[in-house]
Amino acid sequence: MTGHAVVIAGAGPTGLMLAAELALAGADVAIVERRTSQDLIGQRALGFSSRTIEVLDQRGIADRFLSQGQVAQVDGFAWTRLNISDFPTRHPYGLGLVQQRIERILAGWVGELGVPIYRGREVTGFAQDGTGVDIELSYGRSLQAQYLVGCDGGRSLVRKAAGIEFPGWDPSTSCLIAEVELGEEPEWGLRRDDKGIHSLSRLGDGEPVRVMVTEQAVGHASEPTLRDLSRALIAVYGTDYGLHNATWISRFTDMTRQAASYRDRHVLLAGDAAHVHFPVGGQGLQTGVQDAVNLGWKLAQVINGTSPERLLDTYHAERHPVAARVLHNAMAQTALLSGTGARIDALRDTMSDLLSMDEPRKRFAAMMSGLDIHYDLGEGHPLLGRRMPDLDLLTADGPTRVFTLLHMARPVLLNLGEPGGFDITPWRDRVQLAHAKYAGTCELPVLGEVTTPAAVLIRPDGYVAWVGDLTHPGLPDALTTWFGSRAAA
Repeated sequence: MTGHAVVIAGAGPTGLMLAAELALAGADVAIVERRTSQDLIGQRALGFSSRTIEVLDQRGIADRFLSQGQVAQVDGFAWTRLNISDFPTRHPYGLGLVQQRIERILAGWVGELGVPIYRGREVTGFAQDGTGVDIELSYGRSLQAQYLVGCDGGRSLVRKAAGIEFPGWDPSTSCLIAEVELGEEPEWGLRRDDKGIHSLSRLGDGEPVRVMVTEQAVGHASEPTLRDLSRALIAVYGTDYGLHNATWISRFTDMTRQAASYRDRHVLLAGDAAHVHFPVGGQGLQTGVQDAVNLGWKLAQVINGTSPERLLDTYHAERHPVAARVLHNAMAQTALLSGTGARIDALRDTMSDLLSMDEPRKRFAAMMSGLDIHYDLGEGHPLLGRRMPDLDLLTADGPTRVFTLLHMARPVLLNLGEPGGFDITPWRDRVQLAHAKYAGTCELPVLGEVTTPAAVLIRPDGYVAWVGDLTHPGLPDALTTWFGSRAAA
């Protein structure tokens, strides 16, 4: 081990997705992962939301996940289900798939792209200067990199060593989750009390029982034990049901924090290293994967000398508000789920009634599915700063889709008007020019139908950076802003 352009700490979904994005852009990237294999103990994320499936579709790998998971309406707000089957997307659903399988599929893709993963190692410290980072690894090893990205979870060593503040709110509730065997028939299903939510569910005949129980107090510093779980069950149910043989036990809280900055010079953060919250709504993995897709192409362009370093400032500017909104809605949902009494019941009923109405349902479902993300790129066409819909196109080479044009993570100038008139010669090594016809309407979640543009500049992450026509003067500026100057090699 000597050096790479980028070293990623952590081979979870965020780190793996970021590595793939960088590799597609031709950047020299490696991952450092403390686990010796991709095996994962315990339950983490349980699947994907619609926008994350779209992101995977943009890279041509969505079918790898869809073939192993269960398509379903998974979006909800504080357990009020939100159906998105009428949303204008090729994937108007979520996907049930455990994180173990998600990571294995992503790791397989990363392997195909030739990214090395240094397993059984972890980042223990680093020092950075104006040119890069000297990274200390366990067992006396070291690496050099131009950039280090911390995808190493909520307790991120990279974030702590960089001195990046992690403000937010301390936990108000603590939960244990486990797979165990029981000696007695339990009270199946959900129970709610003044401490929170508890549940016992059967995984299958002959399989362990899934237990989730809210503890009586917060502030536990040690790793959870079978005795901790027994005490928590007795406090709620009056018995531990002959608890024994725990396959795994994990603790999570509603601690809610966000990194004050996603970047300190040559060190960046993504995923849980940058934001943590109560796992309600399954938003953590989604936000992390989309952090990676936003950062990957920008970091690659800086490394390759295509764009100046200031392009990296847009990563924090765009992604920090997105995660801040996730934290905000997660806290609201936690309050609705954990409270008891007539007043909180009335509030839950009111929210349920509200979300049964069409317009509120669409707004909240678009938020929870990630389909309404809007980066502030200025005034203009409604598509500007939003995800480009996956339109069915007709080109000189035959039919194709917008997402197919994004498979190699390269930006696209898509001309839906008359051919010719766009001279992008200074950027042709970086930007694809695609002429196509589109016969349908252009529709966005919540906003509805919008005017089909004459042309759009689509970033590698699938978001629209410019909208115009042959006479629009802003295209060269947009190309320069996002994909480097005319003089760039």
